[in-house]
Amino acid sequence: MKNLINIDKMQQEDWQQVKNIYLEGIATGNATFQKVAPSWEEWDNGHLTNCRIVARFEGTILGWAALSPVSSRPVYSGVAEVSIYVSQTSSGKGIGSKLLQALIDVSEEKGFWMLQASIFPENALSLQLHKKYGFREVGRRERIGKMDGVWRDTILLERRSSNVGIG
Repeated sequence: MKNLINIDKMQQEDWQQVKNIYLEGIATGNATFQKVAPSWEEWDNGHLTNCRIVARFEGTILGWAALSPVSSRPVYSGVAEVSIYVSQTSSGKGIGSKLLQALIDVSEEKGFWMLQASIFPENALSLQLHKKYGFREVGRRERIGKMDGVWRDTILLERRSSNVGIG
């Protein structure tokens, strides 16, 4: 199966499957502060059109990854936030690795010099995945948001591109 998985650009018609995977992540309580999935229009407006991909096997989306801008200020045009979700039935099969590597490749082709991720400390698999692909922990954001009446921390990670000159 691994060799038959295609990584390709996410299309609007993929939204229902992408949304379902996002809803699985929301249900865990450790993937996002979101409590409901947005509409396609909201999601589309919040993510960069040139950096959104899916892992597809025989027409079924197994996972997705996308970048969001961290700021509208031009000085931060090469910095983006990573979102990556894998369906529960595909977890542990290398889909996250394929997606994250492909997202890094696409981001570097598009001139991004830094990717960041904000991950709940309880989400050990996501932390491990990001570190495997060169993300480093830069800090812990304590009590950054309240979810279901409970303050939650996030771990801030970043990955600097080695392909884009800085300085």
